[in-house]
Amino acid sequence: MNAPLIDPFQRAISYLRVSVTDRCDFRCVYCMSENMTFLPKKELLTLEELDRMCSTFVRLGVQKLRITGGEPLVRRGIMTFFQSMKRHLDSGDLRELTLTTNGSQLERFAGELYDCGVRRVNVSLDTKDEAKFADITRWGRLPQVMRGLDAAREAGLRIKINAVALKGFNEDELFTLAEWCAERDMDMTWIEVMPMGDLGNEDRLDQYWPLSDLRKTLASRYTLTELSENTGGPARYVRLEETGQKIGFITPLTHNFCESCNRVRITCTGQIYTCLGQEGMSDLRAPLRSSESDVPLEQAIRDAIALKPKGHDFDYSRQEVEGQMSRHMSHTGG
Repeated sequence: MNAPLIDPFQRAISYLRVSVTDRCDFRCVYCMSENMTFLPKKELLTLEELDRMCSTFVRLGVQKLRITGGEPLVRRGIMTFFQSMKRHLDSGDLRELTLTTNGSQLERFAGELYDCGVRRVNVSLDTKDEAKFADITRWGRLPQVMRGLDAAREAGLRIKINAVALKGFNEDELFTLAEWCAERDMDMTWIEVMPMGDLGNEDRLDQYWPLSDLRKTLASRYTLTELSENTGGPARYVRLEETGQKIGFITPLTHNFCESCNRVRITCTGQIYTCLGQEGMSDLRAPLRSSESDVPLEQAIRDAIALKPKGHDFDYSRQEVEGQMSRHMSHTGG
């Protein structure tokens, strides 16, 4: 029996988020610059290496595995990885296999994802206005995403919409997005914009819309009931009594959610970040590639977990981007 992964603050690590690519078919303004330089293919973990990495974490007690990017479904051959991970669901060692996507490829892959044991997907969607969507994603097309959502629902996938709260951009869609999700029996989570990477022309302070304000506005129309449930991530949930739907809030800037953190992130190049809001990382690619045995990899994972910090350093309170991370979200994994 392998000893579980426990960090220095006695938090059990049961949730792994893995970026399988830094590439994306969108260029969302808060995520990456328009003219991104992507990593050379040789630096990325192969699909076989991703399998070994994830399987090692499952053996060490990880029960929830979320696949991210970039856009994970643009990775060539990615469905073979999902098919391989299904064995951990079948054995009962893995409780949930899921992914975060921009929705552009769901029309193509929703059925296969369901067949691989995926039951829930998070879809990033900040606006239902077609012109605004094209503006914020730069390359994205809303009708393609809407067809993907329809395909996911038809395949039996439960959908949660993730929207980044952006001042002056989607404030006026707070109620319409909530009602649209309610009509389609989709949950929704609002996320505060985070200071990740140089975007070239975007000012995080101008974008920042605190969720305390968003929540207050939501409460002006709906009755909000606090929910104690937790899906394994950082969101705090309420139920809108008038619609019965669940709304989540991820508030790294107005409320530090670190005390119950149970997750770590692996980049597409095999680095482990034990905190999204800290620069500290450890390399797992070298020990992974150094031996056919998993012993060096297991030890490297344990050494990295032993360095997990208590919390992040994001801070906008002084009206400057304190705690800004130099890496892009697309590299770390959303």
